[in-house]
Parts: sequence; structure tokens; C-alpha cells
Amino acid sequence: MQTAVPTTTRPAAGVEPAPAFASRPLLLIAAVFVAAHTAVSLLGGYWIDEVYMLAIGRYHPDWGYVDQPPVAPLLAGAMEWLAPNSMLLLRLPATLISASGIFLAGLLAKELGGDRRSQVITGLAFATGLWTSLVAHWITPYTLEVPLWMLLSQLLVRWCRQHAQGVADDRLLLALGVVIGVTMQTKVHVAVLCAALLGCLLVFGPRDLLRRPMFWGCAGIALVIAAPTLIWQALHGWPQLAMREVVVTETPILSGGRSGAAIQMILYAGVLGAVLCLYGTARLLFAAEFRPYRFIGAAALVQYVFYIATSGRPYYVIGMYGVLLAAGAVAFQRRRETRAALGRRGLSWVAWPAGALSVLAAGGVVWMSTLLTSAFGVPADRMLAHDVSMAYRDLPAATREHTAVVGESYILAAMLDARSDEYGLPLAHSPHRGYGPFGAPDSTAENVLLVGNDPAKWRPHFAEMRKVGHGGIPVWLLTGRQEPWQSLWNQVLQL
Repeated sequence: MQTAVPTTTRPAAGVEPAPAFASRPLLLIAAVFVAAHTAVSLLGGYWIDEVYMLAIGRYHPDWGYVDQPPVAPLLAGAMEWLAPNSMLLLRLPATLISASGIFLAGLLAKELGGDRRSQVITGLAFATGLWTSLVAHWITPYTLEVPLWMLLSQLLVRWCRQHAQGVADDRLLLALGVVIGVTMQTKVHVAVLCAALLGCLLVFGPRDLLRRPMFWGCAGIALVIAAPTLIWQALHGWPQLAMREVVVTETPILSGGRSGAAIQMILYAGVLGAVLCLYGTARLLFAAEFRPYRFIGAAALVQYVFYIATSGRPYYVIGMYGVLLAAGAVAFQRRRETRAALGRRGLSWVAWPAGALSVLAAGGVVWMSTLLTSAFGVPADRMLAHDVSMAYRDLPAATREHTAVVGESYILAAMLDARSDEYGLPLAHSPHRGYGPFGAPDSTAENVLLVGNDPAKWRPHFAEMRKVGHGGIPVWLLTGRQEPWQSLWNQVLQL
């Protein structure tokens, strides 16, 4: 019997040993990062997307949702089950997963030939990125997605480096399939990443990747792991695709339109990160030493242009920043080495003041994240639940028994559900976005306690309407339902 061996190419002579990994300084950066984000986890209330993950993962676990794959909601639901109402433990997985990006950034620099200094600069740049500083402790899909994209990049860069040296281990491609599948279950934009990488691979190479049997094994593994959410989407008419129109509509408000998104995509990298990303992209595209990875730099640029053209969110490309940061740091290292060989002094000392400025900017954003929990005109979760519970308890018992609580938006419904046990509220319903498919209230509910600013579309379906709450968000009592819930629900559903 013969033992199967990994598919490799013939080793090339004179392969340079890999640089040492800067594990201790990266560990120090990660420790400070975790300490800072853990500390602010105790401050403020739930972020609006975070409370949505918590509510649907806790009360509506499923293989998919209208606007999300299942990983983030199920993780949030599991943490709530383990430690009810603990903001610290709910957010701890997101903080630790985000911190892993610091090591992945260092590994990417190492794979590209970066010395310990370049690895540390890359890890620091990732840790102080403004987007990372904002979301690293929120348990949301876009928080969990970034380190997964970085792991995907690291496996791909490693294979490309080995292939260029003639020693490529194709088992890396199978691991790549696992990462793509898990990422697809976290946020579907990895499909755009894969399409961009494949297209740029065909243009720039190495096309030999497509001839490897394990590359097709990679695709198969990814599809198998992603199958549950893909099947859910197919059975529900691909609502994730319909979300594109919602994103386009919201872009002018959230990002300042296409021009605002284009600027934010760069600024989100941070002070040090923006410089490294821009220089790293240029070097990946044009430097001979980075030729094996040229298609990765091109794929990052393609996505940047694609999401501007399609009015995507600025954070959709954040996961690509790791490899761009690493390329930038290593490219600056090469400049420093060339100048040193020629006996010239460079400006390498600028990296450390830039790093210090990055730390200060990141610290301000971390603090600012605690102030955003009541953004977009939504009150803090406890305040909202308190106001609604007061209105609910004030109803006559006979009326309350046949009254459903409905949030005008999925955010309001999720905030109420997150505090339902604490404030004695029934689970909320909402016809909005991900909550819509959870269904209408029970047929015994003849009345609705509606939480929201605009009850106009509900008024024709009930005999009477009056305001019964006067908190941060108005609360309305609608009595005397005029038609069956299924018919009513279909008329008020919206993304």
C-alpha cells in the first residue's frame, strides 16, 4: 500500500528561510487591544446590529435570515444562553476573534518576507484601524468577517509563495475551502471576493492554481459548508439579493453617497493603515517581487471600484486590508534595506510617530463606539423596554390579553426582545426586514401595541388608534383588527 502525499511542485534551489515570527510584540499589542475593547464592552447599551443578532439568535435560530447568514446570530444566542444579560461575555468572542486579526496581519507580513519589525508595524496598523476600533467588540457579521477574510488571504498568500519557490502544499487549498465556507455562513460578500480573485487570477496568474485537483476540492468544500444558508435563501426566494436595493437607498444617508464611501474605505484603515494600504496596493500591482500575489492586489482594487459603483457599504472591503497592510509594510522594509545597503539614511523613524498617532485616533474611536448605542434616533434598549412595558402594563387586563407588541422596525423589535424577560414583555413582532418572515401575531391578537413614529400604514386595518406612550419612541394602541392577520401582514411587510 502506498501512502498518499500532498501535491507539490519540485523544490527550487536556494529557497530562503522564512523570517522569524514576532510573536511576543504581537501578543503585547493583542493584549492591550483585548483589554481596551473588553473595558468599553461594559459601557453603553447594545449596538443596533448587535442587539438584532442577539434577538434573532436567541428566539429565532435558523439556517439563514433575510439579510444575514446564521453564524453571528447563533453565536450571539449561544453566549446569551451561557450568560444571560451579560454584555461582557456576549461581546467577548467578537473581541477575541478581532484580536486574532493582529496575529494574522503579522503572519501575512511574514509570508511576504517581512522581518519582525514589519510584522509588528502590520499588526499595529490593523489593531489601530478606525473600523476595527469601532466594531471589534460588537458581535456582528461584519466584525467576525474581517479576520476570516484575513485567514483566507493568509492561506492564499502562503500557497502562492510556496508555488513560486516550487514547494506548494496543495492541502492549503482544502483549508482555504473550509474558510470560504465558514465565511459564507457569516456574511455573503465573500462570494464577491472569490469572484474578484478568480477573475484577476485568470488575468495575472498563477493560472496553475486552476489546474490543481485540490483547487476544485476547495470549491466543493466551500459549497458544502455554505449549503445550509444557500438552501435557505433559495427556499425563501433569495431575499439577500433584494437587500441590494435597501443598501443603495441607505448609502447616501449612511456613507454620503459614492464619493463619501470611496473616502471612508480609505479612512477606515486608520492613520498608519491608510498609508500602508495605499502603498501596499501599488506595490502588489507593480513590484516584481510581489508578482506571485499581483492578482490579490488587483482583486482588492476591483472590489473597491465595484462597491463604489454599486453603492455598497464602505466596510465591505475591510477584510482585504490585512494583505494590503502587510504588502505596504514589507515594501517599506525593502526601501529601508536598499537605503541601508547604499549607506543612506531614510525616514523609517516616521513609522513610530505615525503608529503613535494611529493609537491616539483608534483610542478616540473606541471610546466613541460607546456613544453610538442610541444612534439613528433609537433610544437605549433599557429605556425603550421600560417605556413600552409601562404602556403595556397600563392596558386593562382584558385588552392586554389580546394585544400583540409590534416594532415598526426590526431594530425596535430586537431591542424589546433583548429586554423582554427583564421587563415582562411578550416577544415582539415586526413586519420589517429579518423579522418579517418570523410571522404575524397569533390570531387571538385583536389589538396591537405599536412602537414607532409612523403608524399611518397600520391605521386602515384597525377600528381605533390612540397614543398611549410618550417616551423616546411613541407607543400607539390600535384596537379592533379589521381583517385576518395573514392578509394584514402581507400589506405591511417591507425590507
